[in-house]
Amino acid sequence: MPAPRAGLTERREGSVEKAVFIIASIGSVLSAVWMVFGENTVHSALALVANFFTLAVFYILLEAHFLAAVQIIVYAGAIMVLFLFVIMLLGVDRRDQYRETIPFQFPLAVLFSAGLLGVLIYTIRAAFTKTPFTGLAQANASGNTQGLGRLLFTHYLFPFEVTSLLLIVAAIGAMVIGKRRPPAETQPEDEDA
Repeated sequence: MPAPRAGLTERREGSVEKAVFIIASIGSVLSAVWMVFGENTVHSALALVANFFTLAVFYILLEAHFLAAVQIIVYAGAIMVLFLFVIMLLGVDRRDQYRETIPFQFPLAVLFSAGLLGVLIYTIRAAFTKTPFTGLAQANASGNTQGLGRLLFTHYLFPFEVTSLLLIVAAIGAMVIGKRRPPAETQPEDEDA
């Protein structure tokens, strides 16, 4: 039996990767839309977990297996459990979701969304018009995990530490907000008469 040709094997692998990418892309978009437009907060959080899993599939397709594992363990596991814990602890229901607590919340959201859209358009244009990235193969020569660790703890050490500080502050804030306060004790008025 003759051995399969190399070109045919590469074509099959490429088509499988393409099919997995298309399926993960559709799942990613659907879970993101479900997360944004979902009426139930818990269902939206679960849609975000599904989106995290599709992002892990993208990392696997890019051969960044460590990032895929971190995506599933840290984000889909630990952080989303914390989000769901806070949602359950605070007892958010549908009536609270549609009440504007910040004055001018909708115009601010539109303004920030327009700014984010502008940054996204600029980034996409820059990706197609500027010179391509160089040095990626050299940075990952010893492996993706080593390259990420070296970059994270040398060039991005300060933002990494600030992020850990922000996570601690967020956890403390969640505990303070979620702490049950005893009902205010009413003291009887003095009866001098």
